[in-house]
Amino acid sequence: MDFNETSTKIILITVVLFAGLLVTGAVVWSSQPPAPTATLTADIKSVKMDGDPIIGQASAPVTIAFWSDYQCPICKAFELNTLPQMLKDYVDTGKVKIAVMDFAFLGSDSTTAALYGRSVWKLYPEKYLDWRTAMYTAQDEEKDIGFGDAPSIDKLNATITGIDAAKVTADVKANTGAYQAMLDADRVEVTKAGINGTPSFVIGMQLIVGNQPYATFKTAIDALLK
Repeated sequence: MDFNETSTKIILITVVLFAGLLVTGAVVWSSQPPAPTATLTADIKSVKMDGDPIIGQASAPVTIAFWSDYQCPICKAFELNTLPQMLKDYVDTGKVKIAVMDFAFLGSDSTTAALYGRSVWKLYPEKYLDWRTAMYTAQDEEKDIGFGDAPSIDKLNATITGIDAAKVTADVKANTGAYQAMLDADRVEVTKAGINGTPSFVIGMQLIVGNQPYATFKTAIDALLK
């Protein structure tokens, strides 16, 4: 084996090892939640939430604006793992109310689910949280693959006690235009707040992005309750 051949092999091995490190680094980075960010454009007082579902008591002193997408896996993690603790500690105790806003950007299934969400909120507000939990539990692959189109949501609705699936289907068809206008209004607020992904939250003057550790939300909320 001559010098040139040896050098070539060493270079190839180095390139492969470097590429492997890059891939590994990318996997590790993508598995971590994005850091919470603050921006001057994030101000709960300027967020318009007319017609959006509100979880909690109207008199709660702290309002959280929460944008989500039903096809977003990080939203699923928040809804199923973090939100229940927030509800227990702050919403059920009358300290916080959450304005649930739509940022349906991952495909047509995202929009379809958001339209159904508006209908469930209008027809069965007392079942809205149960419905969201069922939707995120049923979530599979991101974007327009598998669960999330109208027939699959109709089927899911039929399994939820207290919801008339046929009534919801008819309501969505009759009011798609009105519900879409609500989604569009939420999208305007997304731009104003400088949001580019889900889940995102405006708490006071702070923008929090991703399913952060519960302590991050607790710190932001407690600062406003002082």
